[in-house]
Amino acid sequence: MNKKTFTNPVFLISALVILSLVVVGAIVPERFGRVAELLFNFTTINFGWFYLLAVFIFVMFLIAISISKYGKIRLGPKNSRPEYPFFTWIGMLFSTGFGSGLVFYGVAEPMSHFLNTPFPGLEGLTEESARVSMGYSFFHWGVSQWSVFAIVGLIIAFLQFRQDKRGLISTAIQPVIGKNRFLGGTIDSLAVIATVMGVATSLGLGILQMNGGLKSVFGLPSSIWVQIVIAGVMLLTYLLSSSTGLNKGIKWLSNLNLGLCLVLLLYVFFSGPTVFILNSFVLGLGDYLSNFIQYSLRITPYQGAAWVQEWTIFYWAWAIAWSPFVGAFVARVSRGRTIREFVFGVLVVPPTIACLWIAAFGGTALHSDLINGTNIAEVVDTNLEVALFESFTNLPFTQLLSILAIFLIFTFLVTSADSATYILGSMTSRGSLNPNLFVKIVWGVLITAIAIVLLLAGGLEALQTASLISALPFTVILLLMVISFFGMIKHITREKD
Repeated sequence: MNKKTFTNPVFLISALVILSLVVVGAIVPERFGRVAELLFNFTTINFGWFYLLAVFIFVMFLIAISISKYGKIRLGPKNSRPEYPFFTWIGMLFSTGFGSGLVFYGVAEPMSHFLNTPFPGLEGLTEESARVSMGYSFFHWGVSQWSVFAIVGLIIAFLQFRQDKRGLISTAIQPVIGKNRFLGGTIDSLAVIATVMGVATSLGLGILQMNGGLKSVFGLPSSIWVQIVIAGVMLLTYLLSSSTGLNKGIKWLSNLNLGLCLVLLLYVFFSGPTVFILNSFVLGLGDYLSNFIQYSLRITPYQGAAWVQEWTIFYWAWAIAWSPFVGAFVARVSRGRTIREFVFGVLVVPPTIACLWIAAFGGTALHSDLINGTNIAEVVDTNLEVALFESFTNLPFTQLLSILAIFLIFTFLVTSADSATYILGSMTSRGSLNPNLFVKIVWGVLITAIAIVLLLAGGLEALQTASLISALPFTVILLLMVISFFGMIKHITREKD
């Protein structure tokens, strides 16, 4: 192992913090869960408004900069061109940014909103609640979530490939904080910790859903021991993939994920209620666009309802916790693209695929409950993990679909974890584009361990809590990055690409 990495304070501090959380969580999981819940409630009640406002600012900033004169600036030398073909690039963005989260929530979210509606007074299990559920699901998986990834990715890519600087969070805000090594190291350590918690949340959700799928298909019990075995197999697989490098394992898995997603999507589209899916997509898109500002800034101080905290604020916190990792990875694979092309690719294409996915899978489940009288919504309300597999029961080749879905979830998990170990290795190796294999192994083990601890400490609720807490300080850092970046690009407005 490289001695410089071993003595790097960012690596030592962040690894020790995560290791401490793993040990405490393993020894006293119930108390760990209770403390996490208290912190969850504190951040939700006091800072929910802050998450909503910050993400809305990110969206507006990205749109403005992409259509301005700055949109021509290339993320690399003037004569550089994109390193990866468009399909591969989108596959990498999609696999890394969504992970297994979209597969988990693609049916679970619209069916949850269909039963337990976002608005007080709106009755569940009705045509109106079905419409609202689709529009709100589009909103949660649309532009806002990806704006967080795009902000980090754009700034780091600009630093690495345009200004030839280290792709670290602390470097991105040096124009604001100065070259203070202690403060810079603290910020980079916070970014690493937030990343680990965000990735662990996604892995935990995927493990829960795989367990639900294995129970539905093969009758395996839903238990922590099965989940630990799944985590162990996943760890071995993504460490093997990680050893092959960025241009082999991750690239191949990303193409596989996107291809398999499209196959499943097309099958459900044509074998399910095709016209209903198309109508749901168009209407949901219209509702999403017309309600964008309202949903972006919606909070309920007069009603005291917890729905926004449990859904929108959780999603934004989860995205912010993911952002150092996803943003850094997006930056790494976006060399040579213009700011305008980058913003379009990151902010439009993956969210569009997500909305199509939700319309197909969520729309099929909604149609089944509304038209055929099934009770998928009630089953999902009891157990979110089986939502996708429950929706397959009304389609041909249910067993085969379920097996393919389990495989897709697994490859998504491996791709996300593989990408995460690479980025965490880079973040704790002073921004190296080729981090040491030992460092990647350390982070792979710690990510899996914290995911297991969170499952022990309270399952889905503990996973959600972890994301929300770790995201709070990083939201401030993201806003500082925006200010810093705008200051940097103002100095190169006369450059021509």
